[in-house]
Amino acid sequence: MTAPHQTYLTVEYDSADRARAIERSIRPEIDDIEGDRTTARLSRNGRQVELAVEAADLVALRAGINTWMTLRGVAEDALAGHS
Repeated sequence: MTAPHQTYLTVEYDSADRARAIERSIRPEIDDIEGDRTTARLSRNGRQVELAVEAADLVALRAGINTWMTLRGVAEDALAGHS
């Protein structure tokens, strides 16, 4: 897919362990959610987790950003409940 629209969402957590837990929570969704108009890549470097969302059009980009922000929020909430 040629993706003329993209955004990078980077979050720095208080520890590498927390960042690793968030990454592991989100990673399984990468292959399950991708569609015709949107793709996502996930990476972690120490305490930072970066999600790159690419889309064929702005509507798909917005939808992709909303999806991944929600999934990240759910992972953060789940971890907060276990702290």
